Formats: sequence, structure tokens, C-alpha cells
Amino acid sequence: MIALIDADILAYQAAATSEKAIKWDDDIWTLHSFESEAQQHFANMVTTITEKAGCDTHVLCWTHSDNWRKDVLPSYKSNRVATRKPLVLSEIRKWGQENYESRIIPSLEGDDILGLMATDPTMKNKVIICTIDKDLKTIPGNHYNFAKDELFTVSLHEADLYHMSQTLTGDATDGYKGCPGIGAVTAKKILDAAIEAGTPWADQKQLNGLFWEAVVKTYAKAGLGEEEALVQARVARILRFGEYAFKQQKVKLWNPAT
Repeated sequence: MIALIDADILAYQAAATSEKAIKWDDDIWTLHSFESEAQQHFANMVTTITEKAGCDTHVLCWTHSDNWRKDVLPSYKSNRVATRKPLVLSEIRKWGQENYESRIIPSLEGDDILGLMATDPTMKNKVIICTIDKDLKTIPGNHYNFAKDELFTVSLHEADLYHMSQTLTGDATDGYKGCPGIGAVTAKKILDAAIEAGTPWADQKQLNGLFWEAVVKTYAKAGLGEEEALVQARVARILRFGEYAFKQQKVKLWNPAT
């Protein structure tokens, strides 16, 4: 088994852990990092995650400097611009990519690479997604949450349902708002009603159609059109197999009709 590891999280945690603040006197503070300490912490995490996920090897997935979601929603993750990054983060990213088997793909986030690889039919039952990011619950397959030390499986139905839930609720961390006034509890009620309407005749594709109808109606009640719902659904979508054209280096935007 191959551990597909969300390397962005590991690099951030390793860099942040290596920071030390020193108070020299009543007036002077300094902040410093030992890069070697961050490297060791990163290496330890990779080893531990791979072992606890029950895997033999690993592939590290990294976010590219360009981000296709900003073309869909320019404000995507703009809320993070002013946040200070750990001192040695860029160096740890560079070191990690040079010293571990890694994947970085133009315009994609590390999450998208995890999604593409995990849903590749040739990789079925050969990989485990290793992350603490709840967004990856939109990807069917085997998962390992290394913060909770939890192994679990996400079905196609659960993945599609979570994608629509994210479309309704948005994600403040990632800077997309979803539908105004809709939280997780309300989103669940809306989507559960769609499931009930489709029982017992609807297959997953038909259910997805019912989900989308419910999402569009909810946005309409908030005074927003289907186009706004589509923008939110697209940025919430973690890419799956077939949704990225490698030769053209272009994302195939999610479409509710497919």
C-alpha cells in the first residue's frame, strides 16, 4: 500500500514546531528556527504516518504556486495573505520535495493531487489518503487522519454528499462563503430531504441531480442564482480522476450535468 501524504500540512507543522522565541531582556525578543530540527521533525512524521497507515511506501503531494481556484473565485484563500508563515517553511518545502518521492502539478493544490491519485482506477485499493483536512472527505476511498490516528473509508455516496454539503456551508478557512445562513445542521436537513425524495428509486447519479436541485433552491431562497452556487461547488470540489487534462495542464471544471 502507498501512503498519499498531504505534504503541505507536514511542512507547515515541521516549520512551526522548529520556531523558538527568546527574551533577551525587558525589551528585546527574537524568533529563530533550526532548519535541521524542522527537517528531522518532517522526516519523523513521514515515517510515522506511513507505518500507522499500514503502508509500505509513500508519495508526498504538494501545492503548486499557481492555484486554479483563484481563476474561478479570485477571493479564494485571500484571507490568508496577511498571516505570517513559519520562518523556514519555504526551505522545508524545497528540502522535502528534493528528498522524498513527490508530486507537484501545475495549478493544482496538494489536495487535488491526492484526489486524482486516489480515484485513479489503476490505483484502486493500493493507496491511502493521509491528511487531517476534512475537505478530502469529498474523495471516495481509504483515508488515514494522522491527527486522530483514525483509519476510515469514504464511499462514493458519502463523498458526493459531503461535496454538496460544502457547497452549501462554504469553508471560512479556505475563503469561500457557501450559501448565506446555511450551517452544517441545516445543510444536512436539506440533503437528507433530497435523499428521502429519491428513495428507493434513485441511483447515485440521480441522487446527485436531486442534491443539486436542492442546492440551487436553497441559493435561490437566499436571493442568489445557480451561477453563484456553481462557483461555490467548483471551488469546493477536490479533483477526481479525469478532471485534469495533463497535456493541456488544465482543470475540467465540475459540472452538475456530468
